[in-house]
Amino acid sequence: MAASLTLKNIPDEIYDRLKEAAQAHHRSLNSEVIACLEQALMPLRISPGEHLARARRIREGLQPGQFKADEIAEAIDQGRP
Repeated sequence: MAASLTLKNIPDEIYDRLKEAAQAHHRSLNSEVIACLEQALMPLRISPGEHLARARRIREGLQPGQFKADEIAEAIDQGRP
């Protein structure tokens, strides 16, 4: 059974960031809060083998030569001071 929870005195910065995240994920504010709590309190446990299998599936889906080393380095450097 689901329970209700009322939050009070949420700092403006946290509220604003929750609102932005909810919009970015196409969720209601309530759904975004639940997703954040689930992620923080009930993290998905994935074995190293599962991580490796996911990475291999992603790599297989890429076209050869789709990304160049200099483009990757530039993307990594973006936003760094």
